Amino acid sequence: MANANLISVLVAALCGFLVGGIWYGPLFGKAWQRAARLSDHQLAATNPVKLYGTTFVLSIISALFLGHLLKATGVDKPHVIMMISTGIALGFIVPAIATNYLFARKRFGLFAIDAGYWVFFYAFMGGAFVVLGV
Repeated sequence: MANANLISVLVAALCGFLVGGIWYGPLFGKAWQRAARLSDHQLAATNPVKLYGTTFVLSIISALFLGHLLKATGVDKPHVIMMISTGIALGFIVPAIATNYLFARKRFGLFAIDAGYWVFFYAFMGGAFVVLGV
């Protein structure tokens, strides 16, 4: 993967993962649960090891590809790294989930919470690459 710094990739993945814990926990957890129409019972019935383990693996994949993109393009200016990182969320992720949510007739509040999460997810991953290098 274009020799991206593996420590940076893991830290970026951890940053994105931690954003999710804060975003869907104390910040918007209850609002997200209501918007997603999930009961406490439904959430409690989830296998946390499987859920969070899979989520972290997916975070690693996202960080790996972001690191690859940044390394392959030779980007090293912090503001450009942040523009690319958040631009991926704003230009690709958010429109993609918006399209899915429109067709699934999901609530706007759910979209707003999930879209905001992805913007911060990629911003914090970008920040890790700024601090630790690509």
